[in-house]
Amino acid sequence: MRPARPLAVLLLLAFVLPTVAACGASHGARAWAASVCTTLSPWRTEIGSLTTRAQQQMDVATTPGQAKENLARLFTGAHDASEKARAGVAKAGVPDVDDGKQIADGFTGSLAAMRDAYGRAATGIDGLATAPSKTFYAQVGKVVDQLNADYAASSLDTSKLSSAELKDAFDEVPECR
Repeated sequence: MRPARPLAVLLLLAFVLPTVAACGASHGARAWAASVCTTLSPWRTEIGSLTTRAQQQMDVATTPGQAKENLARLFTGAHDASEKARAGVAKAGVPDVDDGKQIADGFTGSLAAMRDAYGRAATGIDGLATAPSKTFYAQVGKVVDQLNADYAASSLDTSKLSSAELKDAFDEVPECR
């Protein structure tokens, strides 16, 4: 009879451990919101920093070549920061709330669209000739206008992704303040 006991214990562990592991892997609303905010905070800071730096550099007299370099750095940096944020939100998984998969996909999709918008802007700037300068700056305006349109289209439509539990979590967790 002794040999049956270890078998019973193994069977019990085989059924209990996956359940315990699943519980540990769940992403409650508060944990998911904290993870998302922890990821998005440095992204917002980086985008703000890049924008401020580019604006400061553009405010001083620059040549079209310098402007092109500054804008390329801004858009490439914003692209990379957005991808890092998208990957971080994807790593947060799916919140354990109604429509959690849709909500998580909405966040990552929005960040991917922002990343792509910045990538297209960087490519657009890289492709511009710097002379004549008047034409260059007119083309920069077009690239920026397209970026603004793409960026606006990438925004997350939260009206379709509502969760009272997540809203409360985003309002309550310290990482989101």
